[in-house]
Amino acid sequence: MDATGVLLLMVPALLAVVLGALFIPRILLVAYRKRLFDPVSDRKLHTRVIPRLGGISFVPIQCCLFALTVVLVFKFGIGSWGVQSWALIPHFALLFCGLLVLYMLGLGDDLIGISFKWKFFFQVVVASFFPLSGLWINDFYGLFSIESVPAWFGMPLTVFIVVLIINAINLMDGLDGLCAGLVGIGCLVFGLLFYFAGAYVHALFAFITTGAVIPFFYYNVFGVGHKKRKIFMGDIGSTTLGYSIAFLAISFIMNNSFIKPYYNNSIVVAYSVLLLPVLDVARVMFIRWRSGKPLYCADQNHLHHLLLRSGMPRKGVMLFMFAINLFYIIFNVLAVQVMNNNLILILNLLMWGGFYFVFSKIDKHQMVEQEEVGVLDPGIKETR
Repeated sequence: MDATGVLLLMVPALLAVVLGALFIPRILLVAYRKRLFDPVSDRKLHTRVIPRLGGISFVPIQCCLFALTVVLVFKFGIGSWGVQSWALIPHFALLFCGLLVLYMLGLGDDLIGISFKWKFFFQVVVASFFPLSGLWINDFYGLFSIESVPAWFGMPLTVFIVVLIINAINLMDGLDGLCAGLVGIGCLVFGLLFYFAGAYVHALFAFITTGAVIPFFYYNVFGVGHKKRKIFMGDIGSTTLGYSIAFLAISFIMNNSFIKPYYNNSIVVAYSVLLLPVLDVARVMFIRWRSGKPLYCADQNHLHHLLLRSGMPRKGVMLFMFAINLFYIIFNVLAVQVMNNNLILILNLLMWGGFYFVFSKIDKHQMVEQEEVGVLDPGIKETR
């Protein structure tokens, strides 16, 4: 790629940061004037009303900057990406259709509330857009001794994985900065992976998404003004971000020469980016199912709850979870050079199990101490 092509990746990402920094304070202003707050309740971590519509800025920034850059490259010939764009049009066309559906659904949920059944139904619909566009998991790259995956299995599996990722990212939105930070790290990593693979269109989308998340992360964690007013992304943000990173993950996994060259470690590298949120939500759902509770019932079993009860401050928990996520990414990227994909998966699960075992023991000890003194930490509330 020439220097112009690199600029056409970097400039839209920087513009996404600028636009996000311009939009979010104005969203805050409207939210306070119209009193569009996330209410305080016994299951929330925050103790004062906070606007929850920060995610409104994500999809317009993603779609507009991506479309403008693609027109500059493929219509006016600015920069040379060497991509057969016609082969990717269905993928991105239905990606933006899905983002629009989730955007409207999330807006309705944040303003008036929508039942879980309807949200799940539309998540399945938009997840089905991927195999409909020709994007699905068609290769396991030797994982479980499986190579090529037939369509009758790979397409439903793709729908399941996309819905799982959307909900995993959504359920990470329970602590300031956590969801935005994990998605930002994940999209940055995917952007670099696609860039080095020569998949510049996908890299563009990943970098723009990273740029759109950065200013929200700042306002979500540190606030703005002398009153340090914060903002939440709401379901409108978490579901569209989950859908975006699911698209990047499935695109990287798929064995498709129009997207990128064949790499026999694609599936391991892709899932390492999402290992933390996906395994956390899988564990929480299993605990709810075993306890006979509804799968969407709020509880205190997420990883960030365990870490908070261990005595870590909130920002410390956020940074610690970022460190775990980065550890898995770096470990797997290095491990694929010398290890079998199945061995890496086993090591990942063993490390995850050991980590949870240690913090579960600490959590049980903390709960026993609190019960002995008859006081529960008021800072620990239930979230989704």
